[in-house]
Amino acid sequence: MTPNYTRYYLGFNLVPGVGPARLARLIAHCGSVESAWHADSLDLAMAGLDSRSSTALLSARSQINLDAELERAERAGASLCTLEDAAYPALLRASPGAPPLIYIRGDLTPADDWAVAVVGTRTPTSYGREAAHRLSHDLAGSGVTVVSGLALGIDSVAHAAALEAGGRSIAVLGSGVDLPYPERNRGLAEQIIAQGALISDYPLGTRPVAANFPPRNRIISGLSLGTLVVEAGEKSGALITVDFALEQGRDIFAVPGHIFSRQSAGTHRLLRDGAGLATSAGDILEGLNLTAAGVQREARAELPTDEIEVRLLDLLSYEPQHADAIGRAAGMPPAQVAATLAVLELKGLVRQAGPMEYVRRH
Repeated sequence: MTPNYTRYYLGFNLVPGVGPARLARLIAHCGSVESAWHADSLDLAMAGLDSRSSTALLSARSQINLDAELERAERAGASLCTLEDAAYPALLRASPGAPPLIYIRGDLTPADDWAVAVVGTRTPTSYGREAAHRLSHDLAGSGVTVVSGLALGIDSVAHAAALEAGGRSIAVLGSGVDLPYPERNRGLAEQIIAQGALISDYPLGTRPVAANFPPRNRIISGLSLGTLVVEAGEKSGALITVDFALEQGRDIFAVPGHIFSRQSAGTHRLLRDGAGLATSAGDILEGLNLTAAGVQREARAELPTDEIEVRLLDLLSYEPQHADAIGRAAGMPPAQVAATLAVLELKGLVRQAGPMEYVRRH
């Protein structure tokens, strides 16, 4: 059943000029997204909305039928996920300016915690296509979800290779999820829905205009532990994804190309600037500490999270803590603490930051 607050996030998503930052300020001032939706002009001004945004909100509020919009999403086969939902992707939530609402066709699962973005030129060389296929295929075969933008070229190759390997793939659109673009990739989009998800923060019915694509790249990188660039010219749109990934504190990898190839000028610059060299999926898995991703995924699926695991996980943060201190805080004997931490590490939920020191993973 759709939570009541979802309808109001959906409403705000249809209001131009009220982005993530403004909405966050408004919710903080009003106390909830429902109260924010019903706020009067004074509260809108006190929350920092300018007159143009306030006017747009008041006008939209009188015209939008929230029930009808929810029904429209259901008819389109789209589920709605908000920042308040536990199912909202953790990596994306941790990104600056995370979209308050995303539309999803398909399913997001805990398996997508291990995701890598694969991006590049729309006009790859045969070498670029082969590199994108091999690395994406091997990443997916290792239990990593491949994220890209459904565009022609490297994006399409990456999605198709991941699906071919029997893995998962996520496509982030610069249009509504009901209008996947380009049209020649509609069949690929349906396969992705079956083995992953189409995602967009654009409302249903949004056409794929050029201005929509650069902003959507922040979601591609935001969903991913790292971004792999296969082929990119000096001014490739793939480099916009890299910029977002760097802002989000994520790792960058690049595939070396022919020194005379213009399609590799951008990737070579990334390598000069310190990007990780990617000649195989193993380079990326090692760089992201995902060499045991497949084992971790199986463990997370097969080993139940019991009360003791939950208690220890709640005590952990992103600051390293010694196992002895964790045990004292939990009131548990050292042997039980060590065994439970080992299980949580196997599940990929914690990692060792030093000798007997543990932190939560993203």
